[in-house]
Amino acid sequence: HDWAMDGAHLSDRRPRLPFEARLFLIAVVFRVVVAMVGFLGNVTIPVYQEQGFSVFATPNPFWDSMARYDSGWYYGIASQGYAFVEGGRSNLAFFPFYPSLMAIGGQLLGGAQEHYYLAGIAVSWLAFAAAMPLLYRLALLDMPRESALRATTLAAVFPSAYFFGMVYSESLFFLALVGAVLALRTRHWPLALLAGAAMTATRVNGVMFVPALAWIAWWSAEPRWRDRGWAAAAVGGSLLGIGAYCVFNQQISGNPFEWYDSITRWGYHPGGNPVGGLYAIGYALVTRPMDFLTEKMAPYDTLNALAAMFALAAAPFIWRRFGFGYLLIVLLGIALPLSSGQYEGLGRYCAVLFPIPLLIGGTEGETRHSWLIAFSVLFFTLGLVLFSNVHPLF
Repeated sequence: HDWAMDGAHLSDRRPRLPFEARLFLIAVVFRVVVAMVGFLGNVTIPVYQEQGFSVFATPNPFWDSMARYDSGWYYGIASQGYAFVEGGRSNLAFFPFYPSLMAIGGQLLGGAQEHYYLAGIAVSWLAFAAAMPLLYRLALLDMPRESALRATTLAAVFPSAYFFGMVYSESLFFLALVGAVLALRTRHWPLALLAGAAMTATRVNGVMFVPALAWIAWWSAEPRWRDRGWAAAAVGGSLLGIGAYCVFNQQISGNPFEWYDSITRWGYHPGGNPVGGLYAIGYALVTRPMDFLTEKMAPYDTLNALAAMFALAAAPFIWRRFGFGYLLIVLLGIALPLSSGQYEGLGRYCAVLFPIPLLIGGTEGETRHSWLIAFSVLFFTLGLVLFSNVHPLF
């Protein structure tokens, strides 16, 4: 009996990992499980089309399922650098932070083709795993622990969140955005500056979030000139990321905004009617759903458009629940892609809008949350399998 009691006492004294560290490890395990699901989809369902590249010298159904479409461009930048193509499609359209980390990782692993792709996967997985405990900490500022856990889970299984495990920049951008907001709200100004600069150096629409960061910083700072000054410096410093990339563009092409011109040559023309395309999709789904969904791109455009519609529908509730700063994150986060005249990518852009899972996770009703997670996982799995099999859902 005494031995049993001693064992119990030793068990009580056994050091446990902090909850955030366990959340990080759970996120890594989750990425492994998602990768296995993508692999099973890749070997049981015929590939929709050949994409012209693979992680290794020969096709590999496991690793290739995480490297599709834009992954090839990121590999090219990581392995060979940027190249200016006057009047044509240029890889300057892809912002530098993610492929720079791929380049470093690829060189450390050996410098072969597969090493750059594997480094890209590692960056995406680690960024996602690091973002989960940060999102949990951020959610705790507005809701109890149980709700914060639900919100974190919903962010991981958002219908287009499978991109967080791909050779894409989504997970790194998500980490930078969440980290910047958390640092601002807790008044860690140097960390906010670094995270904000990383954010604007990772994705083309990163600069669109700066007004939201400014609003959050103003209301988070103490009402003293010194603190407000640090807040302004942190937000202004977030422009260092895109600013440095503009300087690089000037050096390589003679135009500091060549990245923007390159985007337009891909068929993206920001500045159009942001809701016109969504209205067209919605009208077609209501008036002729069967005929419309049998068109070649209609199913993929619909999935992307539905994500944007859901984000817009949630926006007023986010404003009411969390305030104007989080509303700006949602609206500005999808304003650029919505106005570009393209449906592709809308799901990816919505996946990083963390106020959406925070809103859902913070509502009451256990049964409701179970059903919401179930529906989200269904669409998550559908998107994962389609993307892994090279369907044009990107």
